[in-house]
Formats: sequence, structure tokens, C-alpha cells
Amino acid sequence: MIDEVSIYFFIEFSPKELRKLYLKLNKVFQSAIIPAKAYKAFSTWRFARTFALKPFAMRFHSRKWVKPEDLNANGTLFGGRVLSWIDEEAVIYAIIQLENKRVVTKYMSEINFMSSAVEGDIVELGIEVVKFGKSSLTLNCEVRNKMTLETILTVDNIILVNLDENGKPAPHGKTKIEYVEERLADKEN
Repeated sequence: MIDEVSIYFFIEFSPKELRKLYLKLNKVFQSAIIPAKAYKAFSTWRFARTFALKPFAMRFHSRKWVKPEDLNANGTLFGGRVLSWIDEEAVIYAIIQLENKRVVTKYMSEINFMSSAVEGDIVELGIEVVKFGKSSLTLNCEVRNKMTLETILTVDNIILVNLDENGKPAPHGKTKIEYVEERLADKEN
């Protein structure tokens, strides 16, 4: 089994072409053949810099079935519905990571719609931790079609804030991703 893959390109790409290539390679790197730990790095002569991307750690936690009530007037998935799903997924993820039910969404960055979904499609929501702040947690998100793995939209930054019992930002003391199984094992020991 392959543990790590590095791909380097020494040809000229525009930023738009580079982004398209990265998105296409994301689909390849998520297949069962190549593990999710694969590294991707890009280099261009024209820009004389390397785009080094961290190991792909996106985890897809939930799936949604696109139903008639999720559609817009064009018969495609309503963007507001997807954003509602993303916000709920991000808050649930943050509650689990920060071990606090008092978490709110502070900020959601630019939303990049790349394709759509229609009635009957199964979409999945992926969340990845960008960083832990003092009282915040920054995530990014990808929504994709489960059957085709085509990206529907991405959100680069979702900032969630940990609150105390008075509704004020409070330090959470977390610095890395923790899994519930690890917490339970630590409590037993």
C-alpha cells in the first residue's frame, strides 16, 4: 500500500488552471487506491514559487439526500439549504472537538459554488480543521456529490467561537484534533 505520494509539475500554469488541476487531483487522492494521507505539491516556472499543500485530511462526516423541498426554482439544490447544512455540521464538529455545547458561528468566508445537485442526489459534507485559536476553531468545508465525487462547493474558512455560560468568548484549551475514542480510553486509564 502507498503511504505517501508526491507529485511535482514543472510546467507553467495560470492560477486558475492550477486550481482546476488541484481539484481534479483531489478526487484521485480520495480514491480507495491512494490513501487520504497523500501529499500534493505544485510548482510553476512563471510564478517561481511552490504551492505545497498539507496532507489531505478532509473527513466526510454526514450525507444528505436531496429532496424536493431542498430545490430552488431551477430544480437544483438551493444554496441556502446547503449553507444551513454546512453551519449545522460545523457547529456539531466544534461542539465535539471543544467539548462544549455553547459554540457559535462567527464567520463564514467566501463560498465557492462549483457545480450543483438535483433531486435524488446524495451529497456529503466534509470538514477539516485549519487551526485552533484561543477561543475559536477555524474549519474549512467541502460539499460533494457522493456518487461522482464532484465538488459542489467549498468554504475556505468557517470560524466558530467557544462561549462560557454567560455567552462570552472563553478559552477552550485545545490545540489538536481529538477523537472521542481517545478521550474515552484516556478516562479509563
